[in-house]
Amino acid sequence: MNELERRQKIEAFGNAYFQLCDILRELPREMWEFKPEEDQWSVHDILIHLADSEANGYVRYRKAIAESGSSVIAYDQMAWATSLSYRTQNANDALELFRWLRATSYSIFRTLPESIWQNTVNHPEHGTMTLEQMIDLYVVHVEKHIGQMRRVYESWQSGNPPKTGA
Repeated sequence: MNELERRQKIEAFGNAYFQLCDILRELPREMWEFKPEEDQWSVHDILIHLADSEANGYVRYRKAIAESGSSVIAYDQMAWATSLSYRTQNANDALELFRWLRATSYSIFRTLPESIWQNTVNHPEHGTMTLEQMIDLYVVHVEKHIGQMRRVYESWQSGNPPKTGA
């Protein structure tokens, strides 16, 4: 990734909160709890997940910057959703936490020297990752979940009730 591409990626990273706010304004609040399938996430669940993911990213980015070559931990997102009872957590608080975590990392990224971008961490699922690769992963992660929110909304609009086991 050259410097221009990296700057564009950093800006996309920094704009993720605003992208989330844009999609949430399109989605009626009364559908945020809707699940197209019993084992799928609602918009509410996705917001809580994004905050948890960003909290993990917050630590991972800093490990790459300050402790290049160190290991980071993975987490079981489905176990977190169940054990942390996503459905009972506050979606607004999660969105605010995401905003704060993302903004603080974005501020750091904008000032990093060129030499830091190739610093690495060892991720149990993704192997060795540079800081650049992590930024890319987290940009795509939010975009993926925005698409998921749109699909949940489309399912809700079409009147498809959640399916339960037979």
